[in-house]
Amino acid sequence: MRAGFIFLTVTVAVFSDALHGFSHSYFQAKKPPGSQDPQFTEKFFTQTVDHFNFNSMGNGTFSQRYLITGQYWKKGYGPIFFYTGNEGNIWEFALNSGFITELAAQQQALVIFAEHRYYGQSLPFGNESFNIPQVGLLTVEQALADYAVMISELKEQLAATDCPVIVFGGSYGGMLSVYMRLKYPNIVAGALAASAPILSTAGLGDSRQFFRDVTADFENVGPECRDAVRGAFYQLKQLADRQDYSRIQSEFGLCKPPSSPQDIHQLHGLLRNAFTLMAMLDYPYSTHFMGNMPANPVKVACGTMLRGSDLLANLRDTAGIVYNSTGLLTCFDLYSLYVECADPTGCGLGFDSLAWDYQACTEVELCFESNNVTDMFPPMAFTEKDREVYCSKRWAVVPRPGWLKVQFWGDALSTASNIIFSNGDLDPWANGGVRKSLSSSLVALNISGGAHHLDLRGSNEADPASVISARKTEAELIAQWVKMERTRLRTSYTQQKGFI
Repeated sequence: MRAGFIFLTVTVAVFSDALHGFSHSYFQAKKPPGSQDPQFTEKFFTQTVDHFNFNSMGNGTFSQRYLITGQYWKKGYGPIFFYTGNEGNIWEFALNSGFITELAAQQQALVIFAEHRYYGQSLPFGNESFNIPQVGLLTVEQALADYAVMISELKEQLAATDCPVIVFGGSYGGMLSVYMRLKYPNIVAGALAASAPILSTAGLGDSRQFFRDVTADFENVGPECRDAVRGAFYQLKQLADRQDYSRIQSEFGLCKPPSSPQDIHQLHGLLRNAFTLMAMLDYPYSTHFMGNMPANPVKVACGTMLRGSDLLANLRDTAGIVYNSTGLLTCFDLYSLYVECADPTGCGLGFDSLAWDYQACTEVELCFESNNVTDMFPPMAFTEKDREVYCSKRWAVVPRPGWLKVQFWGDALSTASNIIFSNGDLDPWANGGVRKSLSSSLVALNISGGAHHLDLRGSNEADPASVISARKTEAELIAQWVKMERTRLRTSYTQQKGFI
């Protein structure tokens, strides 16, 4: 999900525009007129390493990073907007979730972005965090407990005990926001879960859905775009079947010629990942989130795929929109630009990719496949058995299918309350989440023309009317929840006084 949700830019020492990449200036995002960046302060919270076993780590602690701004806060009264950090550096999420601070300005809120354990600088065991058994304390349950403890203690420190808390999150972070409301309703008054695939990651749904929906994004630009991609992969298959590896190296600008079916499989994964990222990040303006993207990258990709008859060159240059946005790479290194893992949608690179790979091997289910029938990609299966074999070898763990469903209710959410499930119809993760409202306080917002958690991003002059409307609804619901929580707190306080 880290293409799910992440791609990190790779820098090389050789400079060339041989791969026809876009110039850096092509990707400069436009800020809305009069916009200001909030002044976040970076701090560290002394966090318990293991919340659930009093023997294993004793009272061991680690430093958990968080970002905070009281720029708009009415001290001691305004609500607390708390972002449940997901699989990456917390600064990346804070700088790409401007709606939260815009809403804080309206509702006089304190804003906190908390970094997830084992990501960014919040490593419980430093560089040994991904050793076995230390990595075993990377679980959803531990992360939620981190947030519950942090919220409770910071409220005390900041004299904010009567300030209602609303949690926000996008993607996996949105899942965590849902779970916080389910598990700690005594602490959290409501949740905005943007692009949160709480159903598919709990093993509920169709394994073909994700790459089918990636394909649909490109097909919606024009069926000929889908056909060109499928045709290019077919030509690649013909070359691979003949073991014409030198031609494949030449056509795709690879640093080394492939030499085995495994190398071809890796090339397929790298190319499929590029389309996945463009579908997820199909924003109407250029962005620097999960790498550099032009405005409307799906349309840009289709224009590249259809610019001439050389489909292999077109496919190479389409992948270059993602992997060579600066135009500086002289060649594609198959195994450094993309790492295969337990998440077929991509784990990203670096330490963060190790953490997400482990989570995809334990609690988070991501058994998605492409098949070249319901989608435009080469057949690449990833079954529960494939997951089990990989995870046993990589992390010495056996996944537990269905565990998230048991722990966090799956699709049986009707007795919950005060959760917004927002999804954009361009986002391939959307159909793994809640698309229909379940009650007056379990509200699904479907954003036409919206990509991956577009509603969490700051206002932009290129925003579609649908996301402007969605943000307005979100703001109104959150204001209601804050008001309701204030009433509850006052009633509780009065009742307590009556017993004294």
